[in-house]
Amino acid sequence: METELDGEVVVVGGGVVGLTTAVVLAERGRRVRLWTREPAERTTSVVAGGLWWPYRIEPVALAQAWALRSLEVYEELAARPEETGVRMVEGVLGETGLDEVGAWAATRLPSLRAATAAEYSGSGLWARLPLIDMSAHLPWLRRRLVAAGGTVETRAVADLAEADAPVVVNCTGLGARELVPDAAVRPVRGQLVVVENPGVRTWLVSTDPVSGEVTYFLPQPGRLLLGGTAEEDAWSAEPDPAVAEAIVRRCAALRPEIAGARVLGHLVGLRPARDSVRLEREPLADGRLLVHNYGHGGAGVTVAWGCAREAAGLASR
Repeated sequence: METELDGEVVVVGGGVVGLTTAVVLAERGRRVRLWTREPAERTTSVVAGGLWWPYRIEPVALAQAWALRSLEVYEELAARPEETGVRMVEGVLGETGLDEVGAWAATRLPSLRAATAAEYSGSGLWARLPLIDMSAHLPWLRRRLVAAGGTVETRAVADLAEADAPVVVNCTGLGARELVPDAAVRPVRGQLVVVENPGVRTWLVSTDPVSGEVTYFLPQPGRLLLGGTAEEDAWSAEPDPAVAEAIVRRCAALRPEIAGARVLGHLVGLRPARDSVRLEREPLADGRLLVHNYGHGGAGVTVAWGCAREAAGLASR
């Protein structure tokens, strides 16, 4: 007789949320097939800067809980950075005070302190946070899934009903807008510039107090990522040269050596924003179970493990 642990699950969506969810399910003994429209290296997730911090995600209280569960995992993975792509790196959260981040951050992040004038010209917090190299982390997740007995299949899905399993987990991100369908899911366009690293070892996130525009640079192995933008309801995946120039200019204003860095490439990603993350189970009329796990906005990396564990619990029939 088939037990719950023997039950097959199809996870639809191969970004960081889908891969992480598939890993958790497979390591709990489920037979997992991951369906992804594109290889992980071409999903929106690979464009993510990879800094762990709750960003553009609701509801805030749940997001903090998911983020803290994920932090525990990333801290463990940082012991093997070459393998997992996860490192603990110091940097500054600009225009942020200790009184703004809440007790959860001050308690859980002992490195958190006010930035000095030498570290940042404005007010900000100095922190040591996980910085995930997505070009290494996504393939590592896929290898971990396969090692746990899961399979990965590249296939486009026009309807979630195509998933022929007792349990289906919907991790399609922006694709959920058409597949569910859910008109509440919308894109928030992010553009980055990849440059040679001129010696920057710390990250920085700075927010213009007037415009709200966010500027950041993140040192990843072999390169420096410069950002960024947050254009709501913008669908273009093509880099805008004028936007790229503005990004470099803003980053160079914070670290002058960036001005002369050789440009290696340009990246554009469409964050799957929603008023709140949809993480819930939906029993289907035919007796199957559909679990939704999408709408993570700009914090998919930050909450991936927390959401994956909750989704895995919801996938129990």
